[in-house]
Amino acid sequence: MGGRILWGLFGLISMVGGVLALMNPFGASVAATFIAGWVFILVGVLQIIGALTDREATGKIWMVLLGVLALWLGFAILNNPLAGMVSLTVVVAISFLAAGAFKVIFAFSMEEKRFFWLILLSGVVSVVLAVMILSNFPYSAATVLGILLGIDLISNGATLLAVSLSAKPQDA
Repeated sequence: MGGRILWGLFGLISMVGGVLALMNPFGASVAATFIAGWVFILVGVLQIIGALTDREATGKIWMVLLGVLALWLGFAILNNPLAGMVSLTVVVAISFLAAGAFKVIFAFSMEEKRFFWLILLSGVVSVVLAVMILSNFPYSAATVLGILLGIDLISNGATLLAVSLSAKPQDA
């Protein structure tokens, strides 16, 4: 199978996964929470190994402590996934709020530029999403991560399909 076909296949699989996530946002939120927990564990282990094996690293103790913190977060999330889901939703809402505020400020620093309104709109959308998540909290925690996962999978799938369709066919 050529690369072009594989990109297209991966794109379709990603889009189907995104639609399934949007059809069951709670299940997708639980899955996203478990994935986050395992990623924290993996990052923690790799950071500790990296810190202990790098002879020239400065601040080894801080690198090890950050690795231990990541491990602790990962195990805490896996030990109590519902609390982890709530915590991750708060982090997402705060991230949206901060990113939105920065985009709005950035837009006004570019008021005379061509894409001022687009940047401003993006910032306002981020702030509105944060307010929507926080105003319906803690109930939003059950679905927000799954909805975001679904949207991201569909977006990534569309990107992979675009790459597949724009690639030149391989010479036979």
